[in-house]
Amino acid sequence: MEEFDGRVRFAIEGKVGVLTLIRSAQLNAFDAAMHVALARCLDKVAANKEIGVLILTGQGRAFSSGQDLGERAATFAAGETPDLHSSLDKLYNPLVRQLVNLPIPVIAAVNGIAFGAGAAIAIACDITLAAKSARFQFGFVNVGLGPDSGASWTLPRLVGAQRAMDMALSANPVSGLDAEHIGLVARCVDDEKLLPEAMEMASQISKKSRDAVRLVKRCLRASGHISLDNALDLERDSQAQLAKSSIYRDSVLHFAAGNRK
Repeated sequence: MEEFDGRVRFAIEGKVGVLTLIRSAQLNAFDAAMHVALARCLDKVAANKEIGVLILTGQGRAFSSGQDLGERAATFAAGETPDLHSSLDKLYNPLVRQLVNLPIPVIAAVNGIAFGAGAAIAIACDITLAAKSARFQFGFVNVGLGPDSGASWTLPRLVGAQRAMDMALSANPVSGLDAEHIGLVARCVDDEKLLPEAMEMASQISKKSRDAVRLVKRCLRASGHISLDNALDLERDSQAQLAKSSIYRDSVLHFAAGNRK
């Protein structure tokens, strides 16, 4: 199954959804129409009970170069000031929340340039894979802006406060390999292996207990804003729920019978 609406392509392969940004001539920059298309697709993913994992990637030589500055320039040329409050409140922030709140894991497969909001959205996903050709740049300061799309929250949690401050203020690009070394991404792979690696990872996850996978995401996502006591309670309640499943029962009996794998 495959759908295409001029801004994104959405395909389902088995239990894996693949969402591809396809404004390659604009390095997959975000404009209002792309936001609408993404929101529509993510709603479909959330409603589809067969999809176990979602992959988000870009067509061509970019994941996404961030906001389409041509769209902003047109507003200035018309004698108006772009309403960034509305843009973030109604477009970018809902997009990040949709990705984070999807009950299934989202894997970002970063195939090239990931700048500004593009980089922020890539690391907002649950797992980020990078090609060796990937380049991450949190260059908001280069255009006189501060971070958006959750970068101020996500970046220091991945790479630490000092390194996040350096990356945000220097706006120096980070290669795919360096991104792996500093913990910005989970893995860096050869360019030609990026999508196969993402598909293999997604396929493996989709074969696990659906309820367990969803609760793993829920627990780990919650850890960023709850106390240890609340995390312990969430783990307790999650385990109690999952222990009632036939998967847990069969796994325990299988192990107890001497089958250690």
